[in-house]
Amino acid sequence: MKIGLLPLYIALYDERTPEIRPRLDDFYNSVACLIEEQGISVIKSSFCRVRHEFEAAIKLFEAEQVDAIVTLHMAYSPSLESCDVLKNTYLPLIIFDTTQTKDFSDHQIPDEISYCHGIHGVMDMCNLLNRTQKNFAICAGYYKDEAVIKKLCGYIKAASCANALNGSLVGSVGENFKGMGDFLISDEDLKENFGVTVVHACREEMAALSQEVTDEEINLEIEKDLQIGEILADFDIKQHEASIKADLTLRKWTQKNNLSAITINFQTVTDAGLPTMPFMETCRLMNRGIGYAGEGDVITASFTGALLSCYPETSFVEIFCPDWEHDSLFISHMGEMNYRVADKKIELFEKEFIFGDGINPIAGTAAFKPGAAIFVNIFKSHDGFKLFLSPVTVLKESTNNFAGNIRGWIKPSMPVSQFLEQLSIAGATHHSILVYNVSVEELSFFANCLDVRPVVINSESK
Repeated sequence: MKIGLLPLYIALYDERTPEIRPRLDDFYNSVACLIEEQGISVIKSSFCRVRHEFEAAIKLFEAEQVDAIVTLHMAYSPSLESCDVLKNTYLPLIIFDTTQTKDFSDHQIPDEISYCHGIHGVMDMCNLLNRTQKNFAICAGYYKDEAVIKKLCGYIKAASCANALNGSLVGSVGENFKGMGDFLISDEDLKENFGVTVVHACREEMAALSQEVTDEEINLEIEKDLQIGEILADFDIKQHEASIKADLTLRKWTQKNNLSAITINFQTVTDAGLPTMPFMETCRLMNRGIGYAGEGDVITASFTGALLSCYPETSFVEIFCPDWEHDSLFISHMGEMNYRVADKKIELFEKEFIFGDGINPIAGTAAFKPGAAIFVNIFKSHDGFKLFLSPVTVLKESTNNFAGNIRGWIKPSMPVSQFLEQLSIAGATHHSILVYNVSVEELSFFANCLDVRPVVINSESK
């Protein structure tokens, strides 16, 4: 991740009070260091006071292909010098509203005003940005507070995820599930709106890649499976080898085409040249940061991949069954989840493949780990694309009744009946994404960066 840190200032102060600049320079560098300590590269610029200086800074940031611009008001800065320039850049904008002095009570001295009054410059600028409908995120607070820096970096992550979509490639194996329309989107629509190109699997290409899989690679993968998992029900080693060969063929295809996400239609996977549904490899791919969604859903797969680029605890999910008794929802899929968010060791077994023509694959299932998460759904509505966002609690599994299934139970921040109503009123699809360790505010900014309207549903929603 990389940002451009834009210091806003006013020429009048350099003319009348030049002696305050050295301390402000130190403050600017201190903020840059705190951001860099979070693993984010910082491109610096000179203090910007008038329009041509802002133009030069933005040109620098665009040339450096930063993920976002973070503004830092060193003092008041007249908004008409900067706002047109900021409005016209394609780069996401994050306003850091902070000062270098924490205590500004009546115990402070008046001289400190010169170093701590950027806040009204922030208000001036944000007013104009709102008038021009320029999207931005804002993080206010004392810059040395850990929670404040974490919030700021969360917005930077969100901007980076949005940038990851543009120019990415999503692979489609087996095309779309016939008759399933909610997530159906044309290749052209995906390219036009998000810059994502669809790569369609070719039977001949898959067959050639399958021939490249070696016995050594298969044996190594089997060893890894036995390290991360435990055998739930005995299966023949030859079955494991055949299943792993399908997994590795898919991996080679993903690597060859430099894909950031894939989707597979389990019904027609053999038509695309794979001998079976590579359940375990879809899980491993998400574990390595490659997006996934089922049944030919290229848009959910692409968004899962983008979110995985900065939020590794992200997984494709589906709501399967309501638990009216305990006011929760059962989430599952045939055999796909991000192993990074598994609560226990993976359960290995031969899965009877009754919905396709392939051989029985070896699957690895688990429960989703408990904790706070955001339920995410990207969908197309009559008035454009939207991103449904709702905080949920993933519950701890209390029995072994569902061993051999991908499973999890989520509790929304409102009654399940109300949550389901809001989900369908909004128009969400039945394919979703679960993201741990993220805030609704971050993902709302992620949506705004993509010109997608966030639809936030929580306990305060009406």
